[in-house]
Amino acid sequence: MAKPPSAAMQGIAFMLAGSFFMSLNNAILKWLSAGYPAGEILFLRSAFIFVSIGFFIWRAGGFHTARVGNPKVHLLRASCVVCSAFLFMNAVRLLPLADVIAITFVAPLFLTALARPVLGEQVGFRRWAAVIVGFVGMLIIIRPGGDLWRLAALLPLGTALMDATRDLFTRRMTNARETANAILVTTTAAVGFAGLTTVLAGNWIWLTPRDFGLIAIGGLITGCGHYCMVETFRLAEAGLVAPFRYSSILWAGALGYMFWGDIPDRWVVTGTVVLIASGVYILHREMVRARG
Repeated sequence: MAKPPSAAMQGIAFMLAGSFFMSLNNAILKWLSAGYPAGEILFLRSAFIFVSIGFFIWRAGGFHTARVGNPKVHLLRASCVVCSAFLFMNAVRLLPLADVIAITFVAPLFLTALARPVLGEQVGFRRWAAVIVGFVGMLIIIRPGGDLWRLAALLPLGTALMDATRDLFTRRMTNARETANAILVTTTAAVGFAGLTTVLAGNWIWLTPRDFGLIAIGGLITGCGHYCMVETFRLAEAGLVAPFRYSSILWAGALGYMFWGDIPDRWVVTGTVVLIASGVYILHREMVRARG
């Protein structure tokens, strides 16, 4: 049954807000990555994300809503998120924020390409064609070569691959009726633990009060971003709101220009448009397939 128009508009608003919160958090990570180890930032941010998770658990009815059913699958998914987090932290340290976000848009293409061998899902000719076009867009952005920028571009590309693999595990976990709260708890704990272990060797740098406050804000708004995403898909159909996730490139571009004066060049803009177009088309084909 279609959602009422008012609910659909609320869903779009939540998606735009969630994309903004996540982009703002990414900007905070980029700001802090210049002066602190990645592991330290991820550990402290995870601690504050748990504040938001506590709210989600309370709202859902208690700790039983975070019960883990299949620890092995949780561990595999969490491992992907840990790898993605460290790759992303180093990516934003070396590259403009909007460029990093643009390259990570290749994640849905990886997800589509892996869906058949991993999940046994049927992927038709049209979706394969869209995947190929999307990878062309990625190559336009990266412009493969030997200089530092293009080598550093492999970091957000690795992030996208890990995100796609994470989503594959998430599909399996959803089918197994693992709760969103359980997934959030295990993932956040894994990232925090991995971050802590990397700084136990003695490379911990004490934060200034301002930077500690930034990490606290980053953790809290990440939780708000997750909440907005949950509300988005509760209120509106995925096919309607999912394309608005690409608003994150606008937020990232605005924040990158505001704080670092970064302006994406014509190659990044062109490649991003191609990537977004292929991603939206893949989403369209998935919705057509879901309707039968």
